[in-house]
Amino acid sequence: MEEFLLSCRRAVQANTDQGRQFHVVMGNEACDMDSMVSAVAYAYFLSKTAQSDALTVPVLNIARSDLPLRSDNMFLLQQSGLSPDLLLFRDQLDLKALQRSSRLQLTLVDHNVLPSSDSDLEGAVVEVIDHHLQEREPTSSCPVTIEMVGSCATLVTEHILQKAPQILDQQLAQLLYATLVLDCVNMAPSAGKVTPKDSLYAAALETRFPDLPPRGALFQALQNAKFNVSGLNTEQMLLKDMKVVSGSLNLAVSVLYITLEEFLQRAALEAELSEFCEKHGFNLLLLMTISFTESKEPIRELAVFSLSTTCREQVSLYLEQARNPPLNLCPISSPHTHITAYHQGNALASRKKVLPIVKDFLMERDGDMDDDESQVPPTPMNSLVDGCPLDDGLPHISAQDLEEKFSKIEADSGGK
Repeated sequence: MEEFLLSCRRAVQANTDQGRQFHVVMGNEACDMDSMVSAVAYAYFLSKTAQSDALTVPVLNIARSDLPLRSDNMFLLQQSGLSPDLLLFRDQLDLKALQRSSRLQLTLVDHNVLPSSDSDLEGAVVEVIDHHLQEREPTSSCPVTIEMVGSCATLVTEHILQKAPQILDQQLAQLLYATLVLDCVNMAPSAGKVTPKDSLYAAALETRFPDLPPRGALFQALQNAKFNVSGLNTEQMLLKDMKVVSGSLNLAVSVLYITLEEFLQRAALEAELSEFCEKHGFNLLLLMTISFTESKEPIRELAVFSLSTTCREQVSLYLEQARNPPLNLCPISSPHTHITAYHQGNALASRKKVLPIVKDFLMERDGDMDDDESQVPPTPMNSLVDGCPLDDGLPHISAQDLEEKFSKIEADSGGK
């Protein structure tokens, strides 16, 4: 693995051959452990199996400077003996320049649609492997593998074991296994994340590599690392595990690994959130906290921040009324004017399940805005031309049209 990653770095740094094709494997912009490991493992798999002259490279979808914010990622790399310096990051390879020169192929892992900021890369997407809600239809030029399993790493493991099991070694197995165990909450059914396929491939890795760390101890170590937010300021905590949803509003959905009460007590919090929104261009922040009881049961809380009362109330009401899935939100006291806070009764509804609700809200809101912004009202029902809005200008009406219309009106009125 080290040799593969080092060769990728060297090739990118020496990118003087303007004809060189790049096949980039990239996770989502949150760059959690699943995205990082899935990108690295699947790129390694492709480099060993693909019949192509393109250079296959994994790219982490964050800036290099942001990696320390992913404390669990850093911990896993250290435990697996991989230096972060071997990895490639979004700010180290200009994907848009490669696309403009027709030198880019792009495989998406752990997400299946590009954010609007990357829409110009759409033509480069050649494959998708994901475990989120399907928003992309497969085509002959872009196969799509989407299954609602607990971890995208499960699907990557499946590809490797079915097509090239010989490339699996202890190091790669540990990367995949750790991701599976963390994403599926130690494979505990009560957490609502694990599926039979996740359990199947976790067991397959355990059987092939009996020296993997014990499942329970590994999960606890990863969990401790993930929840370690000591020393992070508010902006860093928001960026640590953040995804963006855009429409008529630009929303950030951040997962915070502390209790909501603790977060709301941070000094000058509203000013910091307002500054964060202004800096990054967000209209609203959706804050999802997760903590655990002594018996390791998840506790989820949720808060909505926006300086716009209208936006905040609209999003809050939509989340309260959500039914697919129901979030079972119970309002709790908030010491801040512009923050609406809730206890989330449905502890199984992770961000993965909340994001589609947020996207539905934006689609409905954008539809309403389109209706409101229509510059010409719909044609009145007693018009001579039924059901033909005037948005595109006056319709052409011939003398024959008028004659037929008047004849119909006379017939309908019984000649009166």
